Amino acid sequence: MTAPAPVAGTPARRRRVSLTTRTVLVAVVVAVLAAAVAFAVSFPLVRASGEAQARASLARLADLTATSLQQLPSGVTVLPPRLAAVLEVEGVEAYLVRPGFPAPDGVTDADVLGLAAGQPVSTVADTPDGTVLVEGRPLGNSTGLVLLQQASVATEPSGTVLRRLAVALLIGLVFAVVVAVLASRRVTRPLRRAAEAANQLSTGRRDVRVEPEGPEEVAAIAESLNGLSAALAVSEGRQREFLLSVSHELRTPLTAVSGYAEALADGVVPETEVPRTGEVIRAEAARLDRLVADLLDLARLGAADFRVDLVDLDLALLAGEAAAVWADRCEREGVLLRVEQPGTPVPARTDPVRVRQVLDNLAENALRVTPAGRPIVLAVRTEGPWAVVEVRDGGPGLTGDDVGVAFEPGALYERYRGVRPVGTGLGLALVGRLAVGLGGGAEAGAAPEGGARFTVRVPGAPVAP
Repeated sequence: MTAPAPVAGTPARRRRVSLTTRTVLVAVVVAVLAAAVAFAVSFPLVRASGEAQARASLARLADLTATSLQQLPSGVTVLPPRLAAVLEVEGVEAYLVRPGFPAPDGVTDADVLGLAAGQPVSTVADTPDGTVLVEGRPLGNSTGLVLLQQASVATEPSGTVLRRLAVALLIGLVFAVVVAVLASRRVTRPLRRAAEAANQLSTGRRDVRVEPEGPEEVAAIAESLNGLSAALAVSEGRQREFLLSVSHELRTPLTAVSGYAEALADGVVPETEVPRTGEVIRAEAARLDRLVADLLDLARLGAADFRVDLVDLDLALLAGEAAAVWADRCEREGVLLRVEQPGTPVPARTDPVRVRQVLDNLAENALRVTPAGRPIVLAVRTEGPWAVVEVRDGGPGLTGDDVGVAFEPGALYERYRGVRPVGTGLGLALVGRLAVGLGGGAEAGAAPEGGARFTVRVPGAPVAP
């Protein structure tokens, strides 16, 4: 089976290096650098220490040899056998020198003259066979004892120490890699679980929960995913209920239109009832049109094609026009409509059609829940850079939880369906999004009249001279 080809126009997913691999690579690089720095620092120190110890050891052998020489009756100077064996094991060559006689390689005439004058010699010299350590001791009678040792032989112990150090660093490097692999797997395990949970969320599961573990930042990711899962479940539940409520609201006028239309088609409606039947069909059609318009506005808000025509206007004048329309409806329902205006213009730069849409939705929502004899207040005012329109009612009001979800589609409808008169759940959602689309915002709260308060702010405009 071949892998599916990428869809045209979509970039192919680039293979990424895992966090475990990156952590191990970083740990290896750090360990290698640390080992290299440690070896680079240790190498000259060990070599210098080894050379100093070799020269000190050769100097002690020179002192011992100078005091241990034996002269036979024949005038020949010899070394004790045990001392000769030690020198042979250490790779040391012993010579007697005096002025006028050839000196071994590595011993200069100045060294010979110094020994003849009774001065000891301690130096390093280059010979055809390599670098040698030179230790000389005066013996008297213009004679001197010279010990020569190859530097490579003398510093062999330091080389052994360096090799052991390199092995130890290599073992430490391997151990660091193993620890890095184990540690990275332990650290990334919660991240892998979080990624798996996110994939499950993307497939539609909403019962996903990740146990917070690991470092604080990783645990925070798990907690955020848990919160996201719960929020998605709540949001989808609200959307589902919202769609159910909208479908119910659409079905009701459709049923009425369909029923009356069939009655007209079948000729069962008396001629005297035809105008009333037509009026019912027209009203239900208008209701359907309003529902569809609200749905379209909700869908378009925030999109590129949502149009807002900003003009400078007097919000008090616009509110007065709306109050004149709603006064008649409030009077028929026995509700008292009161208008609060500052007596001066309330300049705003906004879209009058959208603001009127906000006012009508808020007024209709307030009229639906306000009992007869209670007031509805339509207020406008200026607050700093904002022009404010506010609708308050004397209805049952909102709880603290209601205020938080008042502008979410269908939220209040689902809570109070069958408890109090409710609409489709579209009106307040449309108000909240329109307010944001106009450059302001909306908020809900408690009204002094005992019911709910809905406040909408839009940008103000400079006062005309």
